[in-house]
Amino acid sequence: MAFLGEYLVSFTGVGRLVIPKKIREGLRGAASFTLSKGFDGCLSGYTDKDWQSATRELLQETGVSGKRMDLRRRVFSSAIEIEIDTQGRTIIPLNLLEFAGMKGTKQAIVIGVGNHFEIWQKNKWEKYQQTIEENISREKDT
Repeated sequence: MAFLGEYLVSFTGVGRLVIPKKIREGLRGAASFTLSKGFDGCLSGYTDKDWQSATRELLQETGVSGKRMDLRRRVFSSAIEIEIDTQGRTIIPLNLLEFAGMKGTKQAIVIGVGNHFEIWQKNKWEKYQQTIEENISREKDT
């Protein structure tokens, strides 16, 4: 099952938010998921299976250096297994909230991205959507 949709969610405490039902369904009933720093300033969430698939290439590389080592350090040092309680709530660690610009905010946007989902600071997502539309228009014109 692919992660789909866009959801406005509210923080109900410091770093605590409810994962939307459709996103929880994409987790296939799991009581946890892996959360890490994503790209473009968001957070990325994965099922165990999708996390293993997404990181397999990085794990198989030997003698990694340069940009690939930087990527490996970023991906694995920021990753954490996040628990979901029976009401669908989770706590996002402070370091990840700060990275994504969500410390002290009241709302976030959760989006499905196929094999994973992303959590965005609301204003950042709205601004990034403009970039997406510009990129699509540029591609359409070529």
